[in-house]
Amino acid sequence: MTFSKIFNASLIYSTFRTATPIIYAALCAAITQQADILNIGTEGIMLFGAFMAVAVSYLTGSWALGVLVAMLGGLCIAMVMAVSHLKFRSDICAIGMGVNMFAVAITKFLLNAWLKQSGTFADPKIIAIPKVHIKAFEKMGFLNDTFNDWTITEWFVILLVIILWFVFYKTVWGLRIRAVGRMAQAAQTAGINVNSMKYQAIAISGLVGGLAGAHLSLGYSAMFVENMTNARGFMGVAAMYFGGAHPIFTALGCLFFGFTDSIGARLQAYGVPSQLVLLMPYVATILVLAISMATKKAMENKRKSSLITAA
Repeated sequence: MTFSKIFNASLIYSTFRTATPIIYAALCAAITQQADILNIGTEGIMLFGAFMAVAVSYLTGSWALGVLVAMLGGLCIAMVMAVSHLKFRSDICAIGMGVNMFAVAITKFLLNAWLKQSGTFADPKIIAIPKVHIKAFEKMGFLNDTFNDWTITEWFVILLVIILWFVFYKTVWGLRIRAVGRMAQAAQTAGINVNSMKYQAIAISGLVGGLAGAHLSLGYSAMFVENMTNARGFMGVAAMYFGGAHPIFTALGCLFFGFTDSIGARLQAYGVPSQLVLLMPYVATILVLAISMATKKAMENKRKSSLITAA
């Protein structure tokens, strides 16, 4: 085993490519978390979006229309969650798990009934999200291996992280959504429509979750596989907790998942058992959650001790 074949320039792109679907999922969860809503249904929204993107791309020959329909599909599912939770006061975790199970069932049914396939659907008629080729990088080894031939949605996720950071921390809307998440009663007293803000947060998260699925099936690959999200939505939620729902820190947590997965795939070529490789992302998820919970508890204890000292 030579480390130069494992740790090289291409590992950077491999890490980012693997992490991108998780970043989208994590941002989907981060948006609602800012309003104090735990979006467990990220996995289901993402899976439904992945199916709709492939189906529409296959039937229309347009990847852009596939992405758009996937986002609208994510929006519809998110609004079902919003109405159930905000209007009928249902438990958000129960709704989220219901959405996840529904997405697995409905995508399997539509795959059989609509596309006449089972298990996996791949066809040359599926138009994938285009890649951006930068000619200037062709003669620059590191830049060519690292930054060339990224899909549009891989570039866009970087922009989305920056946009959400700006919206959350530099705009009035962001201030209001954070106020609703931290002190809903105080926000209501200040004249903020709490329910309206929460509806908006869930709606936007649905669009982002649908985009996550579209990237997974049309950008990361060009096919649909039953339950192809493979717990990426839950990994996104874990990364969101790690980053405290902050877009930049959340994205960094996702890169850790991408790194472990990429390293595992490379180690498999050197005889590392495939079972261990497949286990690595889940071990990373548990590790990230453990670190984030321990850090949060330490901060709370420090805050309590400072208050006692001040008193």
